Amino acid sequence: MGRIVLDKVSKKFGDVEVIPPLDLTIEDGEFAVFVGPSGCGKSTLLRMIAGLEDLTSGDIEIDGENVTQVPPSKRGLAMVFQSYALYPHMSVRKNIAFPLRMEGMPQAEIDKKVEAAAESLNLNDYLERKPAALSGGQRQRVAIGRAIVRNPSGFLFDEPLSNLDAALRVGMRLEISEMHERMQTTMIYVTHDQVEAMTMADKIVVLRAGVIEQVGSPLDLYRAPRNKFVAGFIGSPKMNFIEGEEAAKHGAHTIGVRPEHIEVSASSGAWKGVVSVSEHLGSDSFFHVHDTGLAETITVRAGGEVGFRHGDTIHLTPRDDVIHKFDSSGLRFE
Repeated sequence: MGRIVLDKVSKKFGDVEVIPPLDLTIEDGEFAVFVGPSGCGKSTLLRMIAGLEDLTSGDIEIDGENVTQVPPSKRGLAMVFQSYALYPHMSVRKNIAFPLRMEGMPQAEIDKKVEAAAESLNLNDYLERKPAALSGGQRQRVAIGRAIVRNPSGFLFDEPLSNLDAALRVGMRLEISEMHERMQTTMIYVTHDQVEAMTMADKIVVLRAGVIEQVGSPLDLYRAPRNKFVAGFIGSPKMNFIEGEEAAKHGAHTIGVRPEHIEVSASSGAWKGVVSVSEHLGSDSFFHVHDTGLAETITVRAGGEVGFRHGDTIHLTPRDDVIHKFDSSGLRFE
């Protein structure tokens, strides 16, 4: 069990309100991702759930129990930090076992739990090594293993992959997702990387300045963003925004078109511009187009075989069925 309910939770540091009162429910077994730009309050919110930050107002419930005044060690949650926080003088085995030893668990039971965690995380061959002899990804797996053995009601991840290189991030992302599928335990994951959010989450919570802008599945947020902020934050490359006469044709203050929803041609199209930068990634090509008269830059995503280069004239045609319309306040409407 791991249902987490936030009821009118807020946080102030002195006179500065970093989390205005908010409500949020994470259902048992969900993989929820808090995402937003730096300083949006996502890590603070996670630490409040963990009990590492006091609430200014409101209540937190875990499995129906009010834990607002309950210390972190009694909340039944395990937290994995950005830093691995491993004991350098201890072996992997002893690092994973440490919280169980602190609880006074019998050694035979500790050994059984450590072996099971090591098996699930492919750490069997490294149990007698010290952290200094491990890669960054292996160290992060040890930190996760230390959390797993506690058999918590939920896992809290605070940007756990930000210290890893790109290849390791992808690998660890898959490992954490697979772990969730096996364990079906509630997980809350903080990241500023919307790709991690889109690929890992059951539920995404988009935050800006401590305010929840939208909650929904990855596809909900991709297909029907509530406002321009969410539309611009979810999706890579980000959505193109166009104002003026072109937007007025659609009865909107602003229209948004995702790069992958624009068709390209060398000869004809609704819009015309000049390629300023082309990025060829093999499977995809990205074109940054100037001089369209619509926006400073229009970004287009096309197939990898499309070969426009810097200086080429390019014709663009947006798909009408996936143009997003926004009013003057930035809210999306149909």
